[in-house]
Amino acid sequence: MPREHIDSGRVELRLAPEDKAVLARAAALERLDLTSFILRAVLPRARAVISKSEKLSLSERDSLRVLDLLENPPDPPARLIRAAKAGFVLE
Repeated sequence: MPREHIDSGRVELRLAPEDKAVLARAAALERLDLTSFILRAVLPRARAVISKSEKLSLSERDSLRVLDLLENPPDPPARLIRAAKAGFVLE
């Protein structure tokens, strides 16, 4: 019987001993455990990457074009009108 996967939230990180020593020393100086020190540094960066990927930047020209299309939408193509009259559901 297969075992169910239970996410423990654990992440393993392989480091060179000298890198781990640097992180441990910095964490101690900040009076944090190693996990808290790493998360404090990494989570804001991860959130910034996600936020940046979820945003769309348009030039002024493109922004004005989008606004114009919203205010003055083009006529629907004949194919769409035929499909609507025939009762097809477009997905």
